[in-house]
Amino acid sequence: MTILVTGGLGMIGAHTARALADLGQDVLVTGHRRTEVPSFLAGRVAVETLDVTDRDAFLALGDRYDISAIVHLAGSIPGEDPVAFFRTDLAGLTNALEAARTWQVRRFAVASSLGVYIGRDEPCWHEDLPLPTADLPHLIVAFKKAVEPLTTHSLRGSGVEPVVLRIGTVWGPLVDPESPFFPIPSYLNAGLRGETPRSLIADEGFDCCYAPDAGRAIALLTTAPSLKYDTYNVSSGRPVTNRQFAEALAEVAPGVPDRLQPGGETGPYLDISRLSEETGFAPEFDVRAAVADYAAWRKANPR
Repeated sequence: MTILVTGGLGMIGAHTARALADLGQDVLVTGHRRTEVPSFLAGRVAVETLDVTDRDAFLALGDRYDISAIVHLAGSIPGEDPVAFFRTDLAGLTNALEAARTWQVRRFAVASSLGVYIGRDEPCWHEDLPLPTADLPHLIVAFKKAVEPLTTHSLRGSGVEPVVLRIGTVWGPLVDPESPFFPIPSYLNAGLRGETPRSLIADEGFDCCYAPDAGRAIALLTTAPSLKYDTYNVSSGRPVTNRQFAEALAEVAPGVPDRLQPGGETGPYLDISRLSEETGFAPEFDVRAAVADYAAWRKANPR
């Protein structure tokens, strides 16, 4: 029996695949735009090149593999045309859902986002909070919010268990070093290159999770013998600040100016008690361990 991870050569997908392999699972990953296999996956997973919007090619995977669960993490980056973006990612989602029903997999996990909570005033967001109607900051967040009911309704009565993954801000090996969505990768990479990082507000805090931890959380939810709910927050369960990242960077790259400005406050973060209680998940990396691990990765890898 094989677990399929679409988008399995991207950052979150690759770390999910590694965690599944660590649990002794047979894993199939698919990639489309990114086809290079990370060193930590080499020889450990099966790899297929797949455009998830191609229905026939997607369903044909079931002729070659005995797939027991799907983790759907494939997605695109919006261009100037929002309709084209929604059409592409909706086609990938519906093909994955059709495959799940056709193959009668046990569980279907799909990426949502902490962004679905935007508009809530609570400092800590948990899964029982009603999702507000609010202006969303990005097309990706808008689509992720729609993914949740599309998935649960599509699988209702099919025997396939949906697992909606409300994923926090994830960074680590394979992250875009100049990510436009999160300032920490560019800050760290500038420091690791010996350059002066951009200025950050010292005590600004945010939800943040190191990629190996996020991948392990998703793997545990995918393989758990049983789950009580269909929606889970996936993150570290604690906010971190720019100051913590600057201090950790100073330990691995002494002499780099921290470029911190005074002020800031902690923003909302994800409550992961549901995830922890049902799977036993706890983060293995604090900020210092994560930055040290990432610095070691970057010495030998371009991304």
